Amino acid sequence: MVAAPTVILRDDAALRVFDTGQGRLPVVFQHGLGGDAAQVAQNFPDGPSRRRLTVECRAQGGSGAGHKRPFSIAMFADDVLAAANAAGIERFVAGGISMGAAIALRLAVRHPERVTGLVLVRPAWAFDAAPENMRPYAEVAELIRNRPPNEARAVFAASATAARFRAEAPDNLASLLGFFERDNAAIFAEMMQAIAADGPGVSRAAAFALSIPTLVVGSGVDLVHPLATARELARTIPDAVFAEVAPKATDKALHFTEIRAAIGSFLETNFNQRDHHDS
Repeated sequence: MVAAPTVILRDDAALRVFDTGQGRLPVVFQHGLGGDAAQVAQNFPDGPSRRRLTVECRAQGGSGAGHKRPFSIAMFADDVLAAANAAGIERFVAGGISMGAAIALRLAVRHPERVTGLVLVRPAWAFDAAPENMRPYAEVAELIRNRPPNEARAVFAASATAARFRAEAPDNLASLLGFFERDNAAIFAEMMQAIAADGPGVSRAAAFALSIPTLVVGSGVDLVHPLATARELARTIPDAVFAEVAPKATDKALHFTEIRAAIGSFLETNFNQRDHHDS
């Protein structure tokens, strides 16, 4: 990370905020479910011309869970906007990976006066809540919440879901199995169950009404982030640019290199000649 995090308090949740603090183009970019700021750093092309702000969402990364319920994508989006406000960032490109993409889409639709562009990387949601591809997260959460840790992991590893992922999406399976090892497994599982059942709260019509530069990035060999979902968003949002990158499951280094290149090219093309000022 470029700088040490600061902490903002939202309700009684202490949230870690990473701000590169440089560059004329502000980008608010969020991690996926169970991810953190390090995940964002792998995917985002940081550089001197861009100021990137990332919030580690409640019960993820180094952020606390707090007592406010229910956990939701709307809650996380409100937290992100509060962090942008605290940093003095008035207008920004909104982006993110998976859950972070859902947060960014919600921000773009709900706060059009704030969001100048949109970057959706490996989206897991289009418009519906609780899509079928998020069911494995709910399955893992249910096991963590109802069984001892070792037993929960063993049951899932022997399940039909795990067998399908082992054959078709090994990278997804590694992430799912990792959730059983978390220090805050119980509270994390509560959060994960809520988010898996949620959605961005954005209608197809609202996405179709967007009129900002948009990039959608998708990849194959991924059951949690279907290529079809990325394509659907790219088709729905007017003039969206679609980029398909190498699957993470087949070549992790190339996957991240191609994502960073796609984002960098998109930002250069659409924002290099524009004036963006933090207010």
